[in-house]
Amino acid sequence: MNSLDKQTIIYGIRAIKEAIISNSSLNKIYIQKGLKGSEALNLIEIIRKKDINLSFVPIEKLNKLTFKNHQGFVAQTSPINFLSINDLSNLIENKENGHTILILDNITDVRNFGAIIRTAECTGIDCIVIQESGSAPVNGDTVKTSAGAVFNIPICRVSHLKDAILLLKQHKVEIIGATEKADQSVFESDLNKSLAIIFGSEGNGLTKSTIRLCDKLLKIPIIGKIESLNVSVAAGVSLFEILRQKQNNS
Repeated sequence: MNSLDKQTIIYGIRAIKEAIISNSSLNKIYIQKGLKGSEALNLIEIIRKKDINLSFVPIEKLNKLTFKNHQGFVAQTSPINFLSINDLSNLIENKENGHTILILDNITDVRNFGAIIRTAECTGIDCIVIQESGSAPVNGDTVKTSAGAVFNIPICRVSHLKDAILLLKQHKVEIIGATEKADQSVFESDLNKSLAIIFGSEGNGLTKSTIRLCDKLLKIPIIGKIESLNVSVAAGVSLFEILRQKQNNS
């Protein structure tokens, strides 16, 4: 664990409970296996109700995270403050020109996540939307891989991507799914409009439930023997094509 990660660690039942109540951004909570006390069980119930990413681990794991009295709970906080879904709505309403939103569907690799954030900031993306569970954390590795871009672009974290997608649809934002299964190329589509483009996980791509919510599916044409690109590369190609079209039509 690097120095930044150590600075973003909190521990103990009371401290973590207060962090949750105050809506602090928590990446993940590590909980000692086999805890049975009423206070501990109550906190676990609160964590589950809030749908915060958690992991039950041996006490040795917690002792490596902090040598202090953790009471069986160690949480990794985020170095940034996430936008809420209401903040996302306000962001869209307050911008007069077309919107470009990036949605990440279960991107779990921190380095890919950081690289995508860096590209998104470079191409002028208005906001990145991620899901609370099943997404890579914003931690020291993310900050480093993004070259600090994580501090310069809004990131909205929602309980369910569906909620954010339906909100965007209400604001007349076209939802585009990036998948190699699409028939149309990203280079053949009109991208000079308000849109949100979604990229799926490294191994499985877009989830079926996400695909059903898309207005359009687009692919990056590939002529080699390898059938797919790394997700951060695919995002880079697509986001720069969106930028190119918008600049050419400005």
